[in-house]
Amino acid sequence: MESLRRKTGMLRASGLRLGIGDDCAIFRPSAREDLLLTTDLLIENVHFEHHTHTGRDVGYKALARGLSDIAAMGGAPRFCLVSLAAGAGASERWIRAFFAGLLELAKQTRTALAGGDMARAKQTTCDIVVCGAVPRGRALRRDGARPGDSIYVSGLLGGSALGLETRRGLAWRRHKRPEPRLRLGIFLRERVRASASMDVSDGLSLDLRRLCLASGVSAHIEAAPRFPGASLEQALHGGEDYELLFTAPPRASVPSQFRGLALHRIGIIRKGRPGSVFLNGRRLPALGYDHFRNP
Repeated sequence: MESLRRKTGMLRASGLRLGIGDDCAIFRPSAREDLLLTTDLLIENVHFEHHTHTGRDVGYKALARGLSDIAAMGGAPRFCLVSLAAGAGASERWIRAFFAGLLELAKQTRTALAGGDMARAKQTTCDIVVCGAVPRGRALRRDGARPGDSIYVSGLLGGSALGLETRRGLAWRRHKRPEPRLRLGIFLRERVRASASMDVSDGLSLDLRRLCLASGVSAHIEAAPRFPGASLEQALHGGEDYELLFTAPPRASVPSQFRGLALHRIGIIRKGRPGSVFLNGRRLPALGYDHFRNP
C-alpha cells in the first residue's frame, strides 16, 4: 500500500484532506454542493476474464464504470475508494497493472484514489466507490422526463456487445476501455438543462424503461444509432456502452454534437403506462442485461 500511496498523491481540488495511509480518508466538501456517491462491482467471469482482459484494462474499466454514473448526473468526480479481492489468476504483476490502469484514468479525470482494501479470494472481484459533486440541487436525475420531451442518446450503441462477441478491432477496445462522458454530463446540466439523464450500462431497451418508470411516462423511439458492424439487437439490448441517455424539453437547444461526439434524437416522451417503450409503434421488450434474470 505504501508504494501505491506514493503513486497516487492527492488532488487539492478534490477536497481530500487525508488519503491513503490512515484508518480513514478525510474529505471536506463545499457547503454549496451536493455529493454524488456510487458503487460498482467488477467480477471475474461476469465482467471480465483473466485470459482476455489485462489487469490494466480491468483497472481502467472499474473506474470508468463508476465515473459514468457521475457523468449521468452532471457531476464532477472528487475521489474513489477501491477494494480488490485478487483471485488465483491475479498475480502481483496483474495487481500492479490493475492499479496502473485505474490511476491512468484517475489522472485523466482528476479523480483522487483515497483508499480501499486488498485481499486474496477464489475469484477476482473489485468493488469501487466513486464520489462526485454537483452544485446544490442541480443534479440530473432519472425522474424528470415529461410528456413532450425529446429523447437523445450520445455516440453509437452496440459497440461493446460487438466487441465482446468478436474480440477484435475498435469494438473490442470500446468494450475494454469505455469513455465516461463527464464533460457531456456537465454540459447537459449547465447548458441544455436536460430534464432527465442516465448512462446506458445495461442496454438501451432496459435503461430507457428504467428512466420511464422513474418519471412515470412512456417512450416512443424510432432508431438506435449503431456502432459500425453492430446489429440492431446489439444496439438496443447490448450493455456496457456507457453513453448518456437523456431527455430535454421542447424549447431546449440540443446541438447535433458535443466536442465531436454525436448527440442523436431518437424519440419522444409521452403519457402512457409508466415504463413502456415503443420502437416504430411496437412494444419494445426490455432485454438488456439483468444480473438476476440473465444466466
